[in-house]
Amino acid sequence: MNETPRRNVFFVSDRTGLTSENMGEALLEQFPNFNFKRATYPFLDTVEKAHALVQIINQAAEQSQIKPLVFSSVANDDIREIVKTSQGLHLSFFDAFLGKLESELGMTARHSVQGRVQNVEKYDARMEAVNFALNHDDGVSDRNLQEADVILMGVSRSGKTPTCLYLALQYGIRAANYPLTPDDLDTTDLPRMVKPYHKKLFGLTIQPDRLHQIRQERRPDSRYSHPNTCKQEVADAQAMFRRHNIPFANTTHKSVEELAVSIMQECALKRRF
Repeated sequence: MNETPRRNVFFVSDRTGLTSENMGEALLEQFPNFNFKRATYPFLDTVEKAHALVQIINQAAEQSQIKPLVFSSVANDDIREIVKTSQGLHLSFFDAFLGKLESELGMTARHSVQGRVQNVEKYDARMEAVNFALNHDDGVSDRNLQEADVILMGVSRSGKTPTCLYLALQYGIRAANYPLTPDDLDTTDLPRMVKPYHKKLFGLTIQPDRLHQIRQERRPDSRYSHPNTCKQEVADAQAMFRRHNIPFANTTHKSVEELAVSIMQECALKRRF
């Protein structure tokens, strides 16, 4: 089967670019057989930058002889219109929805972005949650652990840290995590540090072969990464979760976004902002 030509994709935004990336990637995932070359252009907040980007898009179109895809979350009308003059297929979040919202709400949108923190309380909640996750990573401290909204448990390299940070950044959740060591897994009781917070515990597990691959990259050919070690630790961790009625999720084929939503639902957690 012939490989499809590589197609240029531009994620464009007058802010960080996260919205255009998320919107674009969600759509591109529906076409797994295509070969995409991605580039992100954030903070496109002047007409000069917009004209320069048009040249880049047009150059890509001429070199590849294929129309690039341009996913845009640019709120400013003037800048958005400039980007639309390029030779790419322009797919705008604001073009698709803003007009309909204006019509429904009977109000004209401001058609601009704000360049500073608009809700200090929400921003502070996010930063507080991130600091909490960092200060309670890998069981380094039990100080103020009672303030945790959730405590993730799992063997080393099962995805605890990135999940905690995602929960903090996206939902303002104070998430701590505790790594299950061989000593913890040799007993039938919960680890001393987290035992008082049984109702806040959530387990993460992973397929042993995947855990072996991850650990092999970190400590090649060690007892830590040996397939038998991985298999036994995963089995013991799952036995602990079941013994103490701790809900748990398998991280092997789940993205951190999916894991976070599962945890929010299972633990009945509420977004702080």
